[in-house]
Amino acid sequence: MSIPVIAFCNNKGGVGKTSLVYHIAWMCSELGVPALAADLDPQANLTAAFLPEDRLEELWPASGLAQTVFGSVQPLIRGVGDISDPHIEHIQDNLGLLPGDLSLATFEDQLSTAWGECVDGQERGFRAVSAFWRIMQRGADAISASVVLLDLGPSLGAINRCALVSSDFVVVPLAPDLFSQRGLMNLGPTIKSWRQQWRDRMIRKPALGPELPSGSIVPLGYIVQQHAVRLGRVVKAYDRWISQIPGVYGSFVLDTPSQPGLFASEDENCLGFVKHFHSLMPLAQEARKPVFLLRAADGALGAHQSAVTTAYHDFRLLTNTILSRAGIPTASK
Repeated sequence: MSIPVIAFCNNKGGVGKTSLVYHIAWMCSELGVPALAADLDPQANLTAAFLPEDRLEELWPASGLAQTVFGSVQPLIRGVGDISDPHIEHIQDNLGLLPGDLSLATFEDQLSTAWGECVDGQERGFRAVSAFWRIMQRGADAISASVVLLDLGPSLGAINRCALVSSDFVVVPLAPDLFSQRGLMNLGPTIKSWRQQWRDRMIRKPALGPELPSGSIVPLGYIVQQHAVRLGRVVKAYDRWISQIPGVYGSFVLDTPSQPGLFASEDENCLGFVKHFHSLMPLAQEARKPVFLLRAADGALGAHQSAVTTAYHDFRLLTNTILSRAGIPTASK
């Protein structure tokens, strides 16, 4: 039985995908749910969030094989074999990281070619397209993870196509603005198209080929990032765009009719809202921990402690909602 993969994706960058995966992965650990955070964004920001620079230098050597997802696909890239077992970085109990790599971008062309090879039933094509899923499954199995949380870049290219067909579920982070809405309008039809294309290819899979992902890519819902407010101006823009999200998500992701007057706070597809953490985020980045685990020793003093408590409650609720919808049980503290 495969371990469920939840992808966090939007065609628009800057909507908080990496921060969400980082915080939700930590909260899974807090809730007693072993999790693997997988970084398939060629910018590798999730990996940089988890690990200090000196450790990154060790994982990304100037010469030799990288201890990253890119290192695991090297045999495929070189044409000398299948994927190798992935290196999983231990973050803490119940939490591991499949490190990303900027060099992953060089795998894009081969994945694009492999997608076409699957149409002809070529085993090599299926091995390449399923490489990410098989690497994540091996990594999750190695640490007995109950869920894989997948961070993706803001792209609709071959890397994200293979990553998404490797996903059982998808969560869409959104910002209340025009660009995020347009990204959602691109992403929804693309997911539906890729899902169907993978189903068509699965009919042609070789009998003795590798184990393959189902490519279900079930939409779990969306998360709205809440922006700061200054002199009421952002409030007006926020209200304008957030009121459109339920209809756009329903139309472009779920193919459901629009419900006029439905606000995101009332929409069952809205998984939650994420507040702006202001000065807490730099403290968290310096301490290399999520905002909800900051302590006085990290500089979270006075009013910051109240914000830390609120963040813990909010992320616990959000994480429980996501896991519940994905059918993943928790052992909450």
